[in-house]
Amino acid sequence: MSPRRTGTALTASPVLVGAVTVLVTIVAVFLAYNANSGLPFVPTYDLKANVPNAAQLVKGFEVRIGGARVGIIDKIEPKRRDDGTTYAQLSLKLDKQIEPLPADSTMTVRPRSSLGLKYLEITPGSGQAGFRPGAVIPITQAKPIVELDDFLNMFDTKARTGTRLQIQGLGNGFAGRGQDLNTAIGALRPLVDDLEPVARNLSSPETQLARFFRALADTATEVAPVAEEQAALFVNLDTTFTSLATIARPFLQETIRESPPSEEVAIEDFPKQRPFIRNNTALFRELAPGVATLPTSAPIVADAFEAGTRVLPKTPPINRKLADVFEALADFSQDPKVRQGVNQLTRLSTSLKPTLKFITPSQTVCNYVTLWFRNAASLLSEGDTNGNWQRFMVVAAPQDPTTLALGPNNESGPSSAPADGPGNWNHLHFNPYPNTAAPGQPKECEAGNEIFQQGRTMIGNAPGPLITKTDGQRGANARFARSSP
Repeated sequence: MSPRRTGTALTASPVLVGAVTVLVTIVAVFLAYNANSGLPFVPTYDLKANVPNAAQLVKGFEVRIGGARVGIIDKIEPKRRDDGTTYAQLSLKLDKQIEPLPADSTMTVRPRSSLGLKYLEITPGSGQAGFRPGAVIPITQAKPIVELDDFLNMFDTKARTGTRLQIQGLGNGFAGRGQDLNTAIGALRPLVDDLEPVARNLSSPETQLARFFRALADTATEVAPVAEEQAALFVNLDTTFTSLATIARPFLQETIRESPPSEEVAIEDFPKQRPFIRNNTALFRELAPGVATLPTSAPIVADAFEAGTRVLPKTPPINRKLADVFEALADFSQDPKVRQGVNQLTRLSTSLKPTLKFITPSQTVCNYVTLWFRNAASLLSEGDTNGNWQRFMVVAAPQDPTTLALGPNNESGPSSAPADGPGNWNHLHFNPYPNTAAPGQPKECEAGNEIFQQGRTMIGNAPGPLITKTDGQRGANARFARSSP
């Protein structure tokens, strides 16, 4: 007899086998159920990401980099700012192999299918610094989200009607033109041959065509806020071209046909017009000061033209009478003696130039000539029916205030020298040749502007600079309102 076995095999108990099977099944179901939240005991790289809108993401949706799954969304929480606006914060469980994620990485929510499934796509940056576990990716690094509904909403009733009309117009345009299309396709052969080196250059890494498309994306992002304004622009353009279509024939065709000859004439004539334009520019620059005075002088000019309209009709008789005068002047100018006289006058004016140059400042600077005529007229301005008389005042010789005695060499009689004291009252002040701002002299108007030097004899020009203002000039000092040479 064989010996009796004291133990029982595991497979010998159907109850125990069934219990183990149920336990293994429960563990497998548990692991499968929690696979979307990450396998237990597997370390993860945890981050948080702020996005403007969760965009229908749910817990357990994937996080991808370059299309590969690198983690899952563990939690979604709504957040509120101080100003009342909201955003979403995503808790991410990522694979340890991508740690650390560059700090300049960007993210966006993308559709996984047309049924509404989505995932979070992360585009790693190129920076050296990275996010530490538990860090928050700022909302500024989240790209705008374009929903499928937003894209489909572009095709509203007007857009669908326009698209249908466009396809209908293209169909009518291609209808019955098969032979022309064949000819066009045959003519495209040289274009394709020339396109090959162009495509080769575009595909070269040195061309950096990828940067061009990224720039287009950035441009579209910048243009997005003004999409409505651009749409209004195209609506207005449609209205404009619709109006132009009514006059396209024959006016626009004629304009297009005549444009090349017109441009050729312009190319030939414009260089010849440059001196004229340059001279006009200089003329208007010189006219600018005069034009600036037109607001004040226009009424005066208008009155002059009004008077001229009354006077000009009377000028023809005078012009006829002046014809004889000018003939006589012509005969007079041809007389040899007249020419000799003109030559003498020319020499006289030439010889007078230094004198006039010396005398001119006395009037142009000091106004002395005008003052002389004014004072001469004032000298004889008073009178009666029998005639005018001179106005003058006797200036008495200076006397001692206490004894009333005359000082030595005073102006009452002959003297051997200029009066020079004693006392402050017996001093001579005389300037026979005052400065008049003439060439070689200080620029000052001495006569009539001398400051009285009390207690001091003064003969000639006073020391120190004086003013160049006299009576009758703008801004003249009130102290010299009655200056005279």
